[in-house]
Amino acid sequence: MDSPDKERRTLDKMSTSKRSLKEILDSEYVDNSDEESEALNVDDGTIDNASDDDSEDVDPSLCVECKDMKAEIICNDCEERFCVICFEMIHRGGKRRKHEYVKIQEEPHTNENTLTENLPQTEEEQKKMQDSINEKEEQEGKEDSRNVEKIETNNDTSIDDKLLKHIEESANFIPMRLTYDERHLLRLLEAALQVSEYTDRVDILSYTSKSKRIVAQLKEMCSVLSGLVIASNLKIGQKLLEMRNFSDNAKWFQDIFEIGRRYKIMNPERMRDTYGKLCYMVMDSRLPQIEEHMEFHLFKPINTVKSFLTSKGRDNEKVLRLFKDKLLLYATAHISPVGRSRTQIQKLIKQKETAIETLASKYSDKHYTKEDIRQVLYSIGDHTAYVNMNRRPIMRMLERLEVFRQPDIAAMYSIGIQYGRGGARLTHDHERQWNYVQQSLTLWSIIQREMVHLWYLADTDLFDGSQYKLASTGHGLNRIKSCPTIYKEMYRIISECRSKTDTWVGSSVVHLGDDAVPNALFFLDKYTQVPSILIPFDQTLLKINELVVKDEYLLEYINKEYGSVDDLKLTILQDAFAHMFDGSGADNFYMSGSCIDGRLTSAWNHCNEISKKKYYNIFLLTSFNGFNGSEGF
Repeated sequence: MDSPDKERRTLDKMSTSKRSLKEILDSEYVDNSDEESEALNVDDGTIDNASDDDSEDVDPSLCVECKDMKAEIICNDCEERFCVICFEMIHRGGKRRKHEYVKIQEEPHTNENTLTENLPQTEEEQKKMQDSINEKEEQEGKEDSRNVEKIETNNDTSIDDKLLKHIEESANFIPMRLTYDERHLLRLLEAALQVSEYTDRVDILSYTSKSKRIVAQLKEMCSVLSGLVIASNLKIGQKLLEMRNFSDNAKWFQDIFEIGRRYKIMNPERMRDTYGKLCYMVMDSRLPQIEEHMEFHLFKPINTVKSFLTSKGRDNEKVLRLFKDKLLLYATAHISPVGRSRTQIQKLIKQKETAIETLASKYSDKHYTKEDIRQVLYSIGDHTAYVNMNRRPIMRMLERLEVFRQPDIAAMYSIGIQYGRGGARLTHDHERQWNYVQQSLTLWSIIQREMVHLWYLADTDLFDGSQYKLASTGHGLNRIKSCPTIYKEMYRIISECRSKTDTWVGSSVVHLGDDAVPNALFFLDKYTQVPSILIPFDQTLLKINELVVKDEYLLEYINKEYGSVDDLKLTILQDAFAHMFDGSGADNFYMSGSCIDGRLTSAWNHCNEISKKKYYNIFLLTSFNGFNGSEGF
């Protein structure tokens, strides 16, 4: 039975954030004010305090398009004001060419050619007009700088110091964004990995010495990389040739493999076919017998924001004060377009860019250039955007799940499951299944928030130099290796998940270093698929309204087949919440849903069966192209 405190918290939450069924099903907005990491998003009040002027009325004397030039023309059909240039270049196209317009303080006209007289005809006139525009933009830039300085000096209590502390702690594992030179090396690495047959030659059952096979394959990989470098950049290649042994270039090889690992962290959908080879090469190079023979290894710690800022000498106190500066919140915030006009978005972007330039000028010195500081800020901003993009679909699904607590919805669209029906391997009534789905989505949400941290911890487990076991797991030969660091972090995450849910259904067993999840690489690969699974569902539900507005015949079909648009959405959600978490797709009951990873297995199975669903045609109409496609990413 739930404790009184939990019941009170639940009632308080329902009373303060009650939204209608249509609002929850249609809205892209997500209420995530209880998450510290999400507070970096511009949707939250903390960041919005810096842009209070966005809510002010637009000056009616200015053009509605550029907001710079004085309005000289009123379109009678659109009832909007335009400057001459915007009206001719933007507005007067397509069907709008037939719109009637009025020149301010003049008689109405319908002739298209009358406006051309007011456009600048000579190069000198065009130059004068451009200079005028540039002068206004420069003036706006100065105003933005003054606004940023005002933010910096204003001790606004709404900017919570916990956010800055959170960023500073996260900087220990946030990877640095790749530079231009590093991206060139990344392309060489990907090309070399593409032609490598490392796992096919090493991870096999053979009577020959495995150590000799590993050394031969590692030397071959180093030779391929050296050849590609010589072919792409003769100067660098010449330096590599001057070194007689691979061990003389150990630092260069370590750098290029670290670049690949760092890139993969923030781009998990890339290097799907080659990243396993990369990890196994680095893992094998750390084995004592291999390192002794090669005289070097391929491992280098990930270059994080914190390690980058502490790498150039001891005099780094000035640059580390960056994490105490409130402007950091504005410079790294994720700007969401949901619920904002184009003018508001442009102002927020300009504010963010101004904050970045202000911080770059303030904290650059003889050790760190302005470009270095910008790269740090971009890296933190990438992390914020990554977390938001991957978590928001989960948060929206949690909000949609709340609808199924309503008695009338629960009666019509029960998500209860029974063993043997629809492929289910579990038996839950509606309420128990609701709690099961809630805790599963909450767990996925927390894991996506901590995903970059988990990548960082996986380095410790994968490349610590300890031995692994090659064994058949039912899916071929795989390397079974213990993951003590990730194991400890996962139980901390589960503990947090328990505190956010009213009750716990099933077991909290985590499979790591066994037949189900052989090593940390498999664990990461499993949970990077969560956005790939949920984003197509989320995008389909969001695009249905747009479809029916454009096609009245589709609306007629939906009304006839499902009753209404909302009923269609509830049908899709009912099937997802019931059979995405029914334990299907597993080999046995122990793996089917009683453990944490079994929930993800049944979600994969549901995705595989999506083409057999009655509503699959709706998915196709919303540009669905598979769960491994690029749509929605």
